[in-house]
Amino acid sequence: MATLEETMSKEKKKHENCPPGKLCRKEYEKKLQELQAELCTLQAWVKAQGLRVIIVFEGRDGAGKGGTIRAITERVSPRVFRVVALPAPSDREKSQLYMQRYIQHFPAAGEIVIFDRSWYNRAGVEHVMGFCTQEQYQRFLDLCPEMERYFVEGGVILLKYWLEVSNEEQEKRFHARIHDPLRQWKLSPMDLPSRSRWYDYSRARDAMLKATDSKHAPWYILRSDDKKRARLNCITHLLSKIPYERVPQEAIDLPKRSKKGEYDDQVALEGKRFVPEKY
Repeated sequence: MATLEETMSKEKKKHENCPPGKLCRKEYEKKLQELQAELCTLQAWVKAQGLRVIIVFEGRDGAGKGGTIRAITERVSPRVFRVVALPAPSDREKSQLYMQRYIQHFPAAGEIVIFDRSWYNRAGVEHVMGFCTQEQYQRFLDLCPEMERYFVEGGVILLKYWLEVSNEEQEKRFHARIHDPLRQWKLSPMDLPSRSRWYDYSRARDAMLKATDSKHAPWYILRSDDKKRARLNCITHLLSKIPYERVPQEAIDLPKRSKKGEYDDQVALEGKRFVPEKY
């Protein structure tokens, strides 16, 4: 297994040497910064207008949901862009209405909530792995479009993204998770079964899209074999689906420091415990 230093060195070389057809790191970061600035503009508009936005990310394990969400939320306020990634339901939650644990995280005015996996767990992992009954699964597919119609007609802007990764790329990413110490934390108990049950998940995806791809809450398929392009494409599309304008900002003047009660405030820190400055 590679050491941490070897892994970081390989990552650095990979970013420096851009293969043909790939988006170079420098070009990617420049475009990402521009899009993230637009997300900040969108954020101000959502707050000013009191909009409520839900963004759902679904896809196979290793499809790149986490990285895409980080690219979206890296430069914005966590008080506006909230990420919800729920763990497995507790015994109490299992006794509730299925949608109950999700609805409590829905946005208030001026918020954008991003679901890193959502109520669509029932149409994917729960169905394929047998964590719900066939009746529960079918009932979800039947009722989900109407539930989402209720959300949208209530004023929620709902965007649903399915990240589509190829069989070959998923296998490559799983091998990286197994052998790369920086990625091993990404391995979940569901990862390996998802590899062996590729076609079961494909059929579950097909059934989900057929039943829940509606006019009021459509699915958008995002090809994610190239992570950089996928992130840029996703943010560009997201910005195009939420009409927004630039909110006028008042000029800000930094106040001067008052000299009232002036003293040497560094002397008071002498003899205290400091973190060793090794770098």
